[in-house]
Amino acid sequence: MRAALQSTDLDGWLIYDFQNLNPHARRVLAMPGGAFLTRRFFVYVPRAGQAVLLHNHIEGGTWGEITRDWDIERRAFGSHDELEEALKKVVDGQRIAMEYSPNGAVPYVSRVDAGTIERVRVAGATDIVSSADLLQSFLAWSEEDLAAHKRAAALLMRAKDDAYWLIHERLKAGEQITELEVQALIMDAIAGAGMGAGHPVNVSFGVNAADSHYEPGGDKNAVLQAGQCVLIDLWAQEPGRPFADVTWVGHAGQPSAEYLDAWKAVRAARDTALDLLKTRFGAKGWGNLQGWELDRAARDAMGPDWAPYFFHRTGHDLGVQIHGSGANLDDYETHDTRTLTPGLAVTVEPGTYPAAKGFGIRTEVDIHLSPNGPEVTTDLQRQPFVLGEGEWAAVRAAGYGE
Repeated sequence: MRAALQSTDLDGWLIYDFQNLNPHARRVLAMPGGAFLTRRFFVYVPRAGQAVLLHNHIEGGTWGEITRDWDIERRAFGSHDELEEALKKVVDGQRIAMEYSPNGAVPYVSRVDAGTIERVRVAGATDIVSSADLLQSFLAWSEEDLAAHKRAAALLMRAKDDAYWLIHERLKAGEQITELEVQALIMDAIAGAGMGAGHPVNVSFGVNAADSHYEPGGDKNAVLQAGQCVLIDLWAQEPGRPFADVTWVGHAGQPSAEYLDAWKAVRAARDTALDLLKTRFGAKGWGNLQGWELDRAARDAMGPDWAPYFFHRTGHDLGVQIHGSGANLDDYETHDTRTLTPGLAVTVEPGTYPAAKGFGIRTEVDIHLSPNGPEVTTDLQRQPFVLGEGEWAAVRAAGYGE
């Protein structure tokens, strides 16, 4: 925590939690998962000097075990008056970071309740700013995380090709193919590789693709018809390692001019975001690009015909949870001002979903924010797969732009 503070002008970082309302607290403090705590606590790490723990005296024994190897001063309180006095001694005159986001702009970080923020201000903190960027330093991938992610990405590329091959061959043979059949093929491939997905992947035919979180199951199981689009969004991870997450599209027979126009707009949005990543890193390195900027660039590049149907952010942080806790590429659902940080990864996945036109399109790739620059860890789709016509090798090559 102290190391993360050195690149800021803050006096310190105040971590607060009560009954796990702030999930960042235990991760940042590396607290044991089984630690049983029922009272609120504060941990203050100054830019320089001794760290301080404020805890209820009832839980002194538990905190003694938790902090056995910590370089920290423990100060117990009992009454609320004692807490207020102890807190004032820690934060009075200090400019500090907390898990707070002005106006709740970034809800992934906004984990401290408004009343506690008020209490800290009354205790004398001169300014409270968001710990959003500080938190990202605790999310960086290890080399093995990156290797595991790349193995998952490679599996998804194979599973996606196998799924589209199955659709292609069924269409050529004049045989029926359903969403659940394709989903089962992908899930079997993920399980067979010793990986997991958390929940079944998304296979969408026709207008179902216009629902960006559609998932077949139960009575939702469309049969693909000639002239319909196909969207497959699939994800996987090795146990305890970061996810890979990709989306590719195809079409049963030749797509319409309107569908192709929408595809070109979505592809332009993706490529614009990728180019901005590379350009800004090349000019200044990491530390100068915020998540919202990539979303805005992608949305602007999509153009007025298709951007009105772009109903979600351009991308999200990837982690051990598929939607990780780092900066998202978002100026739509939120105005994400967090800085893109080396050692993390994001998706780039613009889409357009004009349900009235009977289709939806998304293209999704993964980007590792390497200290040496952005690294695309998944393949890029260049054209939609045209399914049911010709040989699969030619269909696949056209999709990859080979």
